[in-house]
Amino acid sequence: MNALELHSICKSYGAHRALENISLVVPTGSRTVIVGPSGSGKTTLLRMIAGFEFPDRGCVTLNGQTLVDDTHEVPAHQRQIGYVPQDGALFPHMTVAANIGFGLTSKGRRKHERIAVLMDSVALDANMANRWPHELSGGQQQRVALARALAQQPRLMLLDEPFSALDTGLRASMRKLVARLLADAGVTTILVTHDQSEALSFADQLAVMRDGQLVQSGHPLDLYRYPGDEQTALFLGDAVVMPARIEAGWAHCDLGRIPVNNHRNNRCAQIMLRPEQLQLVGIVPNAVESSGCRGVVSERDFSGNTCTLIVELEALPDTDQPGRSLMVRSTGLYAPPAGSAVHVSALGHAHVLNEP
Repeated sequence: MNALELHSICKSYGAHRALENISLVVPTGSRTVIVGPSGSGKTTLLRMIAGFEFPDRGCVTLNGQTLVDDTHEVPAHQRQIGYVPQDGALFPHMTVAANIGFGLTSKGRRKHERIAVLMDSVALDANMANRWPHELSGGQQQRVALARALAQQPRLMLLDEPFSALDTGLRASMRKLVARLLADAGVTTILVTHDQSEALSFADQLAVMRDGQLVQSGHPLDLYRYPGDEQTALFLGDAVVMPARIEAGWAHCDLGRIPVNNHRNNRCAQIMLRPEQLQLVGIVPNAVESSGCRGVVSERDFSGNTCTLIVELEALPDTDQPGRSLMVRSTGLYAPPAGSAVHVSALGHAHVLNEP
């Protein structure tokens, strides 16, 4: 069963088309991440779902109830949708307990018990109930905002870049905490972010937006491995893209002969490999080399457990063109030093990108 369905959502501000024909299905209990660069329309789409703005055209349904269509619009306060903004937006004149309990209909002991349960669910100590928002860390403020949203027992939770103001280490731990809390509560969730690693980590379903359009959606691993075009490939992570001739399930390119996931024959295309698919081996004199090519490590960026290398490939025979530069991701402990002569080969299949 699907919790949320968007059909042909369009929105313009004057001559600017912010959203163009957006259709998306969000399964019940899932975590969908809408990701895209600044100005791609992702926050506008989230505001349409929340009811803060209304589309010029299109339909929004939640658990079978129509929220927006050509005949009526359900206002935000009647949608039973939780919303956590980027800064948490806590009421500064209210304590933690008062913020979480804002809007609860229960009173007295029942309300106090409900607030205590919510605080425990987001890993907030009970002794923090009487603190003020300015006395909390960024991560604590976000947990209070999440508890306040959960207090309303929403049918859908919207998270608008809630981790962007946190430092790197805290972002990762908060992301895991929030994902676990929402999964345990069975709440369908939509997260908006421009952070690719955050999107890939958090999502069950990933939706990539660009220039007001939904360019691709699906499982995060599928989008990472099989992006529709070069722009999407590079947005979701580092990528090695090169021209190739496709024939009988193989790509003939600067790296030699590589199997591909597309069997269209006798055509030129762009293929993509992720840097972690490239394998480097030191050149051993008189050794028999398998498919691949030779190169020299020109740059080495060590970052602990991983190391990013730039490898200059040898020029192809019978050509005046210099060899291609490739980015390779290796384990930090065993990465070859700059200046090393290496043999480069590819692991797995290359992905054939769609034509522009």
